[in-house]
Amino acid sequence: MSKKDTNLDEDLMLFQEAVKGVKKITNDTIITPRRQSPKSDKPKVSAKETQNHEFYFSDEFEPHLSETGPTQYARTGVSKYEVKKLRRGVYVPDMYLDMHGMTQKEAKRELAAMIAACIKENVACCCVMHGIGKHILKQKAPMWLAQHPDVMAFHQAPLEFGGDGALLVLLDIPER
Repeated sequence: MSKKDTNLDEDLMLFQEAVKGVKKITNDTIITPRRQSPKSDKPKVSAKETQNHEFYFSDEFEPHLSETGPTQYARTGVSKYEVKKLRRGVYVPDMYLDMHGMTQKEAKRELAAMIAACIKENVACCCVMHGIGKHILKQKAPMWLAQHPDVMAFHQAPLEFGGDGALLVLLDIPER
């Protein structure tokens, strides 16, 4: 027997002696059932509805948005008080869209799908999280939203909903 083997045997004997009388602990971990994937929580919106809403978004159109201060917009005829209520967080979003990591094309398509889903589900307030990053989606999202006829107003979200990296959007839900 080599010296290395005897050291291993001695180590094993010392370990066994040290743990002598120790009982195995029973596993008391609670295993919760798996949640459904977030995709299944989304309302089903047909491709046709999404395309109809995506039709409103043009990259050439530039609305008159304030260059200074937080990003905000109110459609003609909508009270500035509604924008103030968005800023203060009076409206709580019922639907969220996280555009982090999306390309402009994907973001535009998902934004159209979210607006279609909000209208279908009668959701008046939603949150669009564009992030900050290189400011590409942060600049494009307000331009797209200002073009949509169902968007009444939007404002940079309060901190609890994303702050500089998100917009709270107020939608005009048609009566059925």
